[in-house]
Amino acid sequence: MKLLLLFSIFIASALSHTVLLQPYGKQCFFENLKKNDELIVTFQVGSRNPHNSEQYDIDFYVTSPQGQTVLKKTSLDHGDEHVRATSSGKYKYCFSNERSGRVDLDVSFNIHGVVYVDVNDPKADTLDYAIQRLSQLADEVKAEQGYLVIRERTHRNTAESTNSRVKWWSVFQIFVVAANSIFQIYYLKRFFEVKSVV
Repeated sequence: MKLLLLFSIFIASALSHTVLLQPYGKQCFFENLKKNDELIVTFQVGSRNPHNSEQYDIDFYVTSPQGQTVLKKTSLDHGDEHVRATSSGKYKYCFSNERSGRVDLDVSFNIHGVVYVDVNDPKADTLDYAIQRLSQLADEVKAEQGYLVIRERTHRNTAESTNSRVKWWSVFQIFVVAANSIFQIYYLKRFFEVKSVV
């Protein structure tokens, strides 16, 4: 049986990008793929506002050169999406914030590609494959670190927001206790006053 299965050679470097999605906005990008190539997009959604502790989500979709939607995912705060090209041409992938008008969103994403190679191709070189594989693994580590940076920023924003609320609640409690103490002293002082009738 002939092995005409795909043999993956990963692109030497992953492309790392960060875009700002405006409220009701959309950002689209294009990749030229050949038949049986694979497009891998990993992304993480965050907010640049340090006082924002919410985790927002976006929509993600991929369109074929013929205009057909190949992949559509909604309400994602992060993702690792794979699309295999069924035909050669320019594929479009979009990040959409069109359903929300509340805040600008920061989307950090990485593009990886898998090139289709015939196993019986005499030009396939195992050393080249090993180098490409090591490069791809290094890029995955880099992408994971980028993901962790955005997660850390989101969690830090949440912690700072919580600390701020606790601080102001404590200040409010101090004023309430002080006002209550002053009222009790005044009331008890009046209670024990000796009134003389003339």
